[in-house]
Amino acid sequence: MKRDARQEGLRWLEQAEADRYGAQLLFDGASYHLACFVAQQIAEKALKAFIYTQGEDLVIGHSVEALCRWAAEFDADFEQLREEVASLDGYYIPTRYPNGLPDSIPARVYTQASAEEALRLADQTLRLVQTKVRTQSPGNGD
Repeated sequence: MKRDARQEGLRWLEQAEADRYGAQLLFDGASYHLACFVAQQIAEKALKAFIYTQGEDLVIGHSVEALCRWAAEFDADFEQLREEVASLDGYYIPTRYPNGLPDSIPARVYTQASAEEALRLADQTLRLVQTKVRTQSPGNGD
């Protein structure tokens, strides 16, 4: 059974919001590398939420930059967002795997400052999507 586009988008948005709560716990616990990774995940899931609300049946991929480009096909505001948050893609792999970094591990490389910036960008993405999805009238994007 196919899900309603708006409901599917809201499902993805709810998960992005739950992840934001978890990211704060990681940040507060000084797990900055994981907070950076979850920041990328927040933006990815939020963007997928928006794209689903536009009626897309299958939204795949992990690149925040590519998802912003896709979202911009529906709303030009995402093109500017793309330019601002594309750097989140740099947190997808190296924040998790030692072989993604030369001669170190993510737990030593990612700092409070990098996590603050990653979460700021995730919040920027989340706010834009929340505005677009929650103010969208039912039936739009279906």
